[in-house]
Amino acid sequence: MRLLLDTHVFLWILAGSRQLKAPARQLLDAADAVYISSASIWEVAIKARLGKIDADPVAIARAIEPSGFEELPITSQHAAGVVDLPNLHQDPFDRLLIAQALQEPLRLLTADDTVAQYGGMVLHTASLR
Repeated sequence: MRLLLDTHVFLWILAGSRQLKAPARQLLDAADAVYISSASIWEVAIKARLGKIDADPVAIARAIEPSGFEELPITSQHAAGVVDLPNLHQDPFDRLLIAQALQEPLRLLTADDTVAQYGGMVLHTASLR
């Protein structure tokens, strides 16, 4: 299985957070590849600048490869794919992650209930056993 991590899941991993439960960790360990979108780094940069999170986007970006993950660049096809998504979620970062997951294809690992409404390619951390 190839996974794309939602931004908060990647931040939890970097922080060693207990919010990421054992089933999600096991899924990560078993994955064939795990990707972090460039959109996640962009999201961290914007939210850090606005004071919504205390994070260094440069350090977060540098942590992708040492964490054993791969960066997923944003392509024009990913950006254009957002137009085809149902209007379930207004967050532009999440919508881009969903479009990337659909087009690659990847499974998007999230703890966001609204993102989980997009269905099949989304794995909600709370539903893992």
